[in-house]
Amino acid sequence: MTAAPDNLPDTVDALRAALEAERLARREAEARASGAEAMIVHLKLLIARLKRDKYGASSERGRKLIDQLELELGELVAAASEDAAKAEKAADKEGRPRRPDSPPRGQPVRAPLPAHLPRERVVLPSPAACPCCGGKLSKLGEDTTETLEVEPIKWKVIQTVRERFSCRSCETVTQPPAPFHPIARGRAGPNLLAMILEAKFGQHLPLNRQSETYAFQGIELSVSTIAGWVGACTANLEPLNALIEAHVLAAERLHGDDTTVPVLAKGKTITGRAWTYVRDDRPFGGRAPPAAMFRYSRDRTAEHPNRHLAGYAGILQADAYAGYNALYEADRQPGPITEAGCWAHGRRKLFELAELSRAPLALEAVRRIDAIFDAERTINNLPADARLILRRQHVAPLVTELETWMRESRGKLSRHAPVAKAMDYMLTRWETFARFLGDGRICLTNNAAERALRGIALGRKSWLFAGSDRGGDRAAA
Repeated sequence: MTAAPDNLPDTVDALRAALEAERLARREAEARASGAEAMIVHLKLLIARLKRDKYGASSERGRKLIDQLELELGELVAAASEDAAKAEKAADKEGRPRRPDSPPRGQPVRAPLPAHLPRERVVLPSPAACPCCGGKLSKLGEDTTETLEVEPIKWKVIQTVRERFSCRSCETVTQPPAPFHPIARGRAGPNLLAMILEAKFGQHLPLNRQSETYAFQGIELSVSTIAGWVGACTANLEPLNALIEAHVLAAERLHGDDTTVPVLAKGKTITGRAWTYVRDDRPFGGRAPPAAMFRYSRDRTAEHPNRHLAGYAGILQADAYAGYNALYEADRQPGPITEAGCWAHGRRKLFELAELSRAPLALEAVRRIDAIFDAERTINNLPADARLILRRQHVAPLVTELETWMRESRGKLSRHAPVAKAMDYMLTRWETFARFLGDGRICLTNNAAERALRGIALGRKSWLFAGSDRGGDRAAA
């Protein structure tokens, strides 16, 4: 038998006090152990995230992998076509017949060429008489083979001639007015200017590469000349940009977001921002055409969205960026902006945990959020009133169940747990996330703004940086 220790209390009160102290010490030890375990889980998750960022299938690396696979596929198809062509030549030498329009063995039947393209009919000359007996021929029908063709860029110089006339009676000289040019005293036509702007800002082709391409075609256009045209076009398009801005800011609901833009500075590049505000009323049956306005800033301070939306009072769907907070204040003029949370951002944090650590709570949260997305998908493009009715019937119960489950699950987690932090992102802003249940105009996500910025994100690898702040303003315009 184990001997009793000599220092045990000899009274009931002392025993109770000692027991309570032991229980307190045990709870503190368990709390420290729980905190340590949570910290270990946090560090493991952090390492997994870093490994995923470095080695994982991020969007950029995924795009490069797709590019590589498409390159390999192109090589395989080219090799197969080369072998097929050689086999056809060998068959022709051996005299074996084969229909000229039948596909090579192993290749699928070709799809019809686009119907919207103009057709140029070329009729091959037919014999005037039968080649066998010289008799008269009568047409039975015809076979048509379609071939896709392209006409290279065709450069031309337009000479606008203004003839002068004089009146023999009063000797008055008459001449038509000078033609309109998009650029004053410029020698570039509107089609050429549109092609340059679309190549620079749509296809992310820098001006020096455009200049080299035109030189190969026998047209010498220096970079400084093209750059001057771009600057003049930016100034001439200001009225159009003003109309777009007025149209966007007249919306009842806007999507807002921003992305980084490297900007050339002295001996380095700094990180500027490109902002977008998107009007898209189609999800709630609006008939106004969608549009987006873009703005550039040298940094990401709150003054920029406050300036961009100074005269706007409506609904703003955006992420949880603190720079928007002043827009939501009740005493703001001309009125407070209604904040609407983005469920895609809230889901993304939980999805990362479900993907990286297979956390059961994260998996369950993603499953419940996906059920809300599925229910919401069925009511898109309906009028706002109809969306609101259906949301209250089918979506609101799912949101209520998610909130109840998430708050109960969150109460059992340590504050250091990554799943708890992901849940807190939504729970601390639950009013903004649930606001769509009371307004049929609000969307579930802010994906419209993210789609508008996708072109800038894809183009960063091509143009590397904006040359200056004014270059950033031009790109936004």
